[in-house]
Amino acid sequence: MKKLIIFALSLALFGCNNLRDYEPVTFTVSDDTLIMNGVIDSNVKSKLQKALNASPKITSIVMENVEGSVDDEANLEAARLVRNHKLNTVIPSNGLVASGGTDFFLSGTNRTAQKGAKIGVHSWAGEGIEDPVKLPRNHIEHQKYLRYYKEMGIPDEFYWYTLESAPSNDMHWMTSSEIKKYNITTE
Repeated sequence: MKKLIIFALSLALFGCNNLRDYEPVTFTVSDDTLIMNGVIDSNVKSKLQKALNASPKITSIVMENVEGSVDDEANLEAARLVRNHKLNTVIPSNGLVASGGTDFFLSGTNRTAQKGAKIGVHSWAGEGIEDPVKLPRNHIEHQKYLRYYKEMGIPDEFYWYTLESAPSNDMHWMTSSEIKKYNITTE
């Protein structure tokens, strides 16, 4: 049943190139933890900052169901805020991160994916680019991601792997060996 739900979610979110109907990201405070759910959009940084201001003792963000982002720039800005606050990121055993959600997860100082957690990656498309794999490796469109991964301590190879793992309208669910190979988790 769980695989069917994940498959249905993948089709709903990644079967088309836009997310017109989505639940925007939310942050809910629980003791010293923020619970994160939804699709990351242009409001993510302000929502995160508001939650951190209201609860300055936050140490971790538990990412229950973060399917992706509709604004990569805002996503990376908010992720850098997570790193600047030295917060940890956690995907619970029944949790799922994908696409931009995976990028956000990588911002944690310590990153934990409990057994059963799903981490999805795929290529991107946009700005008139359908297949970024065909761009030269030194193309400017690659640089924002390569710079971000370097800041987060993730090897460059991870970026190229995401581009080749699945097209932008599909999803590849990482194996435990892939998670280990690319330093996705720290524990």
